Amino acid sequence: MKYGVTITRGASPWQIFQQNEDGFAAIRLEGEYHLVRLSQELPLEFTHVPDAKTTVKARIALESTGESVVPWTLCEVTGDGHWRIEFPRVPAGGLYRIETYMDYEGWDGLSCTRGDMVHNIGVGDVFVIAGQSNAAGRAKNPVEDTPELGVHVLRTSARWDLATHPLGETTDAVHVGHYENHNPGHSPWLHFAKRLHRELGYPIGLVPCAYGGAPLRWWNPEENGALTQNMLEMLGDYDIHPKAVLWVQGEAEGYENSAETYLERFTAFVRAVREALGQPELPFLTVQINRCAETKDEALDRQWGIVREAQRMAAHVIPHVCCVPSADLALYDFIHNSAEGNLVVGERCARAALSECYGRDIDWRAPEPETVTLTAPDTITVTFAPVRNWINAFGLPAPQLPFDAEDGAGLVHPCSYKEGADTITLTFPRALEGDVKLHGGWRMNPGLTVPSDCMRMPMLSFYGVPVRRASQEG
Repeated sequence: MKYGVTITRGASPWQIFQQNEDGFAAIRLEGEYHLVRLSQELPLEFTHVPDAKTTVKARIALESTGESVVPWTLCEVTGDGHWRIEFPRVPAGGLYRIETYMDYEGWDGLSCTRGDMVHNIGVGDVFVIAGQSNAAGRAKNPVEDTPELGVHVLRTSARWDLATHPLGETTDAVHVGHYENHNPGHSPWLHFAKRLHRELGYPIGLVPCAYGGAPLRWWNPEENGALTQNMLEMLGDYDIHPKAVLWVQGEAEGYENSAETYLERFTAFVRAVREALGQPELPFLTVQINRCAETKDEALDRQWGIVREAQRMAAHVIPHVCCVPSADLALYDFIHNSAEGNLVVGERCARAALSECYGRDIDWRAPEPETVTLTAPDTITVTFAPVRNWINAFGLPAPQLPFDAEDGAGLVHPCSYKEGADTITLTFPRALEGDVKLHGGWRMNPGLTVPSDCMRMPMLSFYGVPVRRASQEG
């Protein structure tokens, strides 16, 4: 039997409400009220109270101390047993609880005034996770990445929860548009969210929507877009307009032989999501795909190289798109990032978010080729930026360097190299003729070591970068 005040809509335990630009969220609640009198003896019995003038009140309090964040506020009572209220300016922070109660004329001490409560809610920022299996997370090797109050997840069950790995598990799923056929594992995003939570001081929510093996066409509404539709439905359950999209995808394109159109189709996908959510500047924090140990042939190498180049270029040509590297990280299996690798991905994305979403002065950009110059018939000098320390190729023998030049005569690998503070000068066993391009870290498996800005992070992989002749510089 229902009695007292019940909350039927507007807030769920563990829910994170997306704050607006002013640092507040509007929380709207609806519910019912039932007037009953309790018996004076056990077991308790309830009898309905005749209609009486009723008031329903609600407040928002800190879970830690019980003090009011929003004081007891009179709700609108509709007269048919229903009530509603809007708290228009709930400040970023938490964790909070919502409390309700009712009162009415003629209360005799025995009539029920109880009200529902909703525990452990917060106001902060919500991030949606999209892509394929390295976004969902597949690693099963152990690493410490513990839950943290104030970092919560919207499960596929459409219920909010304390965020724990695996984030995308599908117990009691009601959103089955990306119902996976394997259990996901450790992913980068709990560490990502904890890093932001500690830095920003308010709660972070995660909405996992990634799907293992998904090609871009399953996300791009101009081709198929079913996964985007499912993502929008999940966000729509709680009217979420996320702070940013966390995107790891692209491995499928290499196998589908569709890399050449990746940048065009990714641009269409980003545009469609922004339009659907009404957020024209919604940031996308992307991760350039890591290696695959299942190297097969040059055609697959080229597909992976083209995808990586498209991911690198997307950050240059699409506003509010960022790209961080992962080619230096250990694998869990032949294609999925290890748990410790996921911690690094989460850290790199958190640093990018702190800079690009929150305006923090923080160093997050990976080095990439700024100029690529033919400085002698058989020599190319690559200048990288940004470089904060120095470019380090780790003393690799030349045959293990992840670089190849290409001209009309085909691919050619450097036979020696020299490092400068922000340069690598590559010497090849023959002169390079005509139009020359340089590829770096491009192959499906570029090797275990990628040149890095020492003490910082590796270069972004690149493919088909035109080589200018020294006479063209300036």
